[in-house]
Amino acid sequence: MDKQKLAALRNKYREQAYHEVDDPEHKKAMLGATDMLSGIATLLDAPYQEGLDAIDIALIGVPFDSGVVHRTGARFGPRAIRDISMSVGPFNHQTRVNPFDLCSIADVGDVPLHGFSLEEGIQTIEQYYHRVMDASVMPVSAGGDHSVTYPIMKAVGHNKPLGMVHVDAHCDTMGSLEDHKFHHGGPFRHAVLDGVLDPERCVQIGIRGAAEVCWEFSYASGMTVIPVQDFHNMGVEAVVKKTREVLGDGPAYITFDVDGLDPAYAPGTGTPEIGGLSTADAIQLLRRLRGLNFVGGDLVEVAPQYDTSTNTAQVGKQMLFEILCLVAESKAARQGVLL
Repeated sequence: MDKQKLAALRNKYREQAYHEVDDPEHKKAMLGATDMLSGIATLLDAPYQEGLDAIDIALIGVPFDSGVVHRTGARFGPRAIRDISMSVGPFNHQTRVNPFDLCSIADVGDVPLHGFSLEEGIQTIEQYYHRVMDASVMPVSAGGDHSVTYPIMKAVGHNKPLGMVHVDAHCDTMGSLEDHKFHHGGPFRHAVLDGVLDPERCVQIGIRGAAEVCWEFSYASGMTVIPVQDFHNMGVEAVVKKTREVLGDGPAYITFDVDGLDPAYAPGTGTPEIGGLSTADAIQLLRRLRGLNFVGGDLVEVAPQYDTSTNTAQVGKQMLFEILCLVAESKAARQGVLL
């Protein structure tokens, strides 16, 4: 090794603090990192605040799983994700996006819920998110089971129907079960029928399993369904191209069920289906959706008690972060920050 080069490296780096780097984006990200071992645990290490004042995006927990028809436990998802730190800070190494640089973001806590009534829970969630929308704040949420997305969409799509990017093993457009229609297998049927979700601007990705027989509504309504085998045959780039064609430039919502991933990566969920996406494919899919007009999003169905490794909560944290990056960039673009 060149002795002069080694001497220069020693002179510069031997006593260097972790944040003393030349790249200004890296330096800013590290200086903004929070202490991993102290303080209140929050979603994506965001600052916590009560109320919706002076923020652009609210990170919200929805600890509700009364819509589950198989294994309960997703009510503990928000808490499990909060307990997973961002390690260094909120910096996306590939896209170089730091959502906290683009928007004012806070964890505003959880929707106040009890678990005794599915119908009352759905109403409570909708009322809460109407207040969020009335404050001109964009929601990024951690569920909870997938039934929570229906009332969220009723608030977010109240003024104009939404398009949707939906990563899942299941289409979730099923009919009533035992006289209950608001379960986690049917939120998007109801969102379409209520006029808050435009089925012709919806793409459902990663669909698989024997429950295919339950998803007739998706095809009949005009949703674009990309089963997992088609995802692999097409490849990420083709799936992204198709998604952009379907969604156009209208307002869109992104919802990610962790059972869209193979249970090898995310076993802690209520309805696991073998043969899903890898975490690497899912991350590249989300990152290539930059530029779409996202007005909100959620990550759902983390049920931590089925995963002693915490892998599923880790996955949930990362996918929630990718969703936050997309929503923050969309918000910033509308505000002219990225122009």
